[in-house]
Amino acid sequence: QAEQTYQFDVKVMTCTGCSGAVTRVLEKAKSDGVQEYNVDLATQLVTVKGTIPYDDVLARIKKTGKEVR
Repeated sequence: QAEQTYQFDVKVMTCTGCSGAVTRVLEKAKSDGVQEYNVDLATQLVTVKGTIPYDDVLARIKKTGKEVR
């Protein structure tokens, strides 16, 4: 499967606790095809690169309780 880059606009990710939860699920997803990721608190954007399907990443971010726009 080809490497993809996805960007998620994560609502109300305003503190390090919030971004920490997202970081943890993405770190765990490395075994499922996430190559690298960036969680930007200032812009509330999460960028993910890897071979993992978009829907899988979206589901994992939503599991943290965050709303993705």
